[in-house]
Parts: sequence; C-alpha cells; structure tokens
Amino acid sequence: MPWINHKFLFKPDGTHDWSQSHAQVPSALVLDDVVRVYYATRDAQGRSLTSFIDIDKNDLTRIVYVHDRPVMNLGKPGTHDEDGVMVGCVVKNEAGEIFLYYTGWSKQETVPYRVTVGLAKSNDNGVTFERVFEGPIVDRTAHEPYMTMSPYVAQRGGGWHMWYGSGIGWVEIDGKMEPLYQVKYASSIDGYCWRQDNLICIEQAHTLEANTRPSVLEKDGQYEMWFSYRHSVDFRGASGGYRIGYATSPDGRNWQRRNDPEGLGPTPDGWMKNMVAYPNVIVLNNQRIMFYNGDGFGRSGFGFAVWEE
Repeated sequence: MPWINHKFLFKPDGTHDWSQSHAQVPSALVLDDVVRVYYATRDAQGRSLTSFIDIDKNDLTRIVYVHDRPVMNLGKPGTHDEDGVMVGCVVKNEAGEIFLYYTGWSKQETVPYRVTVGLAKSNDNGVTFERVFEGPIVDRTAHEPYMTMSPYVAQRGGGWHMWYGSGIGWVEIDGKMEPLYQVKYASSIDGYCWRQDNLICIEQAHTLEANTRPSVLEKDGQYEMWFSYRHSVDFRGASGGYRIGYATSPDGRNWQRRNDPEGLGPTPDGWMKNMVAYPNVIVLNNQRIMFYNGDGFGRSGFGFAVWEE
C-alpha cells in the first residue's frame, strides 16, 4: 500500500534573525492535546537552531502554534555544537521526562564540518531544553573515525536503542569534499552512556551512497526503518538527490534493505520536485504519519504523508 495524502505543512517566513530559512529534519512528539513537531532552521550565517510548531492532533493540516525562539542556544566556543544544534529526535521516557537527542555542528578546516550526537533535557514539557552534557554522547571512536549524526532513540525492553548516521569517509566530487555515511546502531542502559559496536544497519547500495536519518517503529517484536539515502554526485539537484528507503529487522540490530516505500518519490512540481528526505514516522489515531522534507534539505519546508494499516 502506498503512502498517500501528501500535505505541505510549514516553512519559516524569515522574520526572525535566528530563523532565516529551512525547516529541516522534522521530528514529532505526541503530547496530550497536540502533536509538537520540532525542526532545524538556519540563521543568516547558516547555523542550525531547533524550534517547533504545534499541530492539531485531529487535523494535522492545522497549525495551532508557532514557537518564536529556539529551544536551546548554540554551544560554547570550542564545544561540539558551537556552530549548530539540529534536532534528531525528541523522546519521552518511561518516567515522563523529555529528552532531545540532537546533532551538534562545528566547522572544520580540511573538510567543511564535523557533526556529533548530543543530549539535552526539558523541564517544561518540551518548550526549552538544557544540555545534560557540554560534550557529545555519541562521537568518533577507534572504529568510527569521522562523525556521528541524526540519532533516533527508543526505550524498549529495559534498555535504550539508538540508530544513527555514522561517517565512513569523505570523497572529493567536482573539487568539493562530500561526506559518506551509513546508519549504525548503539545501545545504552540509561539513555546517557552509549555503547558503539560499529554495527552497520544499512549497507551502501554503491560506494558513493550516503544513508542516514533513520526512523524506527517496533510492533510485536518486528522492526521497521525508514531512512534517507543519496548519491554523492549531484545530490543537491534532482539526479542524485535524497530519497526515502525502507528496511526491516527481527531484532533492531540486523537489517534487510527492502524496496523503497511506494508513494514517496519526487513530484513533477511543488515543494518536493528534486528530493524527499529525512523521514520521521509516528503512529497516531491508528495511522502511520510520516513527516519529511522536500527540496533543498528543508529549505522548501516540510509536510506529511499517511499510511493506513
């Protein structure tokens, strides 16, 4: 069955200094009365900051509130997130605490940037967040020497699980250094300290593919993942731009890549002509809802699609 009812939802109007463009990597949190969708926007210097909108749980096309500031500021000079704070996922744990797992950005010299995974916590129902640590919680290791990013985290079975993008190198394309990455898995007993075993979840389809930004659902011991993948050539345009992939697993660790989900390709016109990217899937009112980006890595905003079981 294909994904249907594609609806454009939101992009910033550029009236705030901290939000000049982009509504990237939409990440939904279901609250009592609304669905809160966090997103990464960019200031005039291209630095990512995270904010949110609230939408009606019974009419996802109706925005009821647009937050007017970032949920947290950039990191201190020299820290892992001094140049960007990009939402990965927002999780309410079994105790009702709300955590923000995010991608921290810092500029580099030989390559454009380095990214890492950070953690923040909210004490006001997800309106603001404070860093749990000044440094990253999932970072480069002896076996992952480049970068980590785009975490999706779930608390299940007495433990914590993270699927995330991990850098596997850089490649020069037309005189520009471009990153390669794959979805990997990490585990934790508390959601704070993570074990990285360099476990690859999504194999590359070819040597120039990059895949990242997983979103995972589990039902009756079976796991499903939606993720983004792209070519390293012309991925800012149509031919190599991001697409949404799909995989299944019996245990959340060992994955089999399947055919791309139906109904999620680019459209002839509108906000998703060249790419569809960065899926985030939730279950709401007995439906699966996918929030995702279109063209320009979120410059054109985000929307949603519906899959009815």
